[in-house]
Amino acid sequence: MANLLELENVSKIFGGGFFNRSNVTIAVQDVSLSIPEDRPTITAIAGESGSGKTTLARLLLGVVPPTSGRVMYQGKEIQKMGSREWLNFRREVQPIFQDPFEAYNPFYAVDHVLHRPIRNFKLASSNQERDERIAEALRMVGLQPDETLGRYPHQLSGGQRQRVMVARALLLRPRIILADEPVSMVDASLRATILRSIRDLNRDFGISVIYITHDLTTAYQMCDNIIVMYRGSVAEAGSVEEVIQNPKHPYTQLLIDSVPQPDPKAAWGEEEDESVDRADEASTITDQCKFASRCKFAFERCTVSAPPLHAIGPQQLASCFLYSDMPAVDNADLGQAFEYPEFESAATAN
Repeated sequence: MANLLELENVSKIFGGGFFNRSNVTIAVQDVSLSIPEDRPTITAIAGESGSGKTTLARLLLGVVPPTSGRVMYQGKEIQKMGSREWLNFRREVQPIFQDPFEAYNPFYAVDHVLHRPIRNFKLASSNQERDERIAEALRMVGLQPDETLGRYPHQLSGGQRQRVMVARALLLRPRIILADEPVSMVDASLRATILRSIRDLNRDFGISVIYITHDLTTAYQMCDNIIVMYRGSVAEAGSVEEVIQNPKHPYTQLLIDSVPQPDPKAAWGEEEDESVDRADEASTITDQCKFASRCKFAFERCTVSAPPLHAIGPQQLASCFLYSDMPAVDNADLGQAFEYPEFESAATAN
């Protein structure tokens, strides 16, 4: 099956490089994933702050080059693309960032961020066609053109500004939208509206979405698949239903346990502090399991070698020695973890 966007054993290291282990930080380590070309999906990349989510987003967008591995679009390595191929990639893979206010120039009306992509990519032959496309895109995300256009960024709410950015992405008719924490700066009352708009783009227009978040609740509501990252590495991956409902990796279990549960009988301040010492959160090159210092199940093997990914079931992978009796799979196969039949035989082989 052809892949639209693919990471192949990608690592990103800041500092001394592979041959100098001092002052080295691994932002992303040996991550593979793929977005299929023939089936629009919504894939979550989840994890706490410092897990490598944003660096992974920049790698996917081609903003930063990988230290090792390859980032490919339609089978072509993006770092080796010609100008025409690169322009097509920029149009078809569109970002939606965490803080929409930073994307606006306060001296221009919001029309400016909608006019520029049409002009840059020559998407309209006349001003009338341009205006019609903009009005259509705004309506698709629940905004009225006459109440939005002509206004300055500070005159719109955070939710309106974010929906304008979704409309901007939609103008280009992308094949993939990369949404990096798109609702973290928005009031809770507007989150559902923005997430519904993104979900509608996937369902109605066949646009695949990579949804980067620390919020497992919205990931569960929004996504088909999920990759849980910890300090630059993949801890667990698979169907969002399986991973959230039946987490296997101790880190995923910790994340899910940390989601607040409503308890009307609990008095203010009575909640137990289940936080774990997070010393040495910056990821460095190591031969042990990165989660070992925080894991209540850690044993000697965890401190001397890093676990591979194990096929827990046809819809789930976990990087943990607790499942060493299950078949190990190559990281390059992570993208196929969502093609469930391929892993069914591996997961049941033993």
